Amino acid sequence: MNEFLLVFRRDYKTREQQPSPEELQAHLRRWREWFNTLTAEDRLARPAQPWEGKGKVLKHDKSVTDGPYAEIKESIGGLVIIKAADYDEAVEIAKGSPILELGGTVEIRMAAL
Repeated sequence: MNEFLLVFRRDYKTREQQPSPEELQAHLRRWREWFNTLTAEDRLARPAQPWEGKGKVLKHDKSVTDGPYAEIKESIGGLVIIKAADYDEAVEIAKGSPILELGGTVEIRMAAL
């Protein structure tokens, strides 16, 4: 098995793109269900963990800015490391991600060992 990084991104800025409180609760429930399935199928290479919504960006000139980042529309909502045989299998696993329901994307990268 190989390890793959799944990076979840979506538009967190555009007001019209944001779910209602009820939709958000249902969406979070789908995330829990998806992670429970990944755990039951022994697909998580590392335990899933929450990440802060804010952060820092270090630029080439060594200046630091706070996030989330106004200069980009789509920002990272989370990440997870999964186990899969190859890219095709990792993509199939990623297709179950609830981020896609909200117009988000999943970037998939294989660990280069």
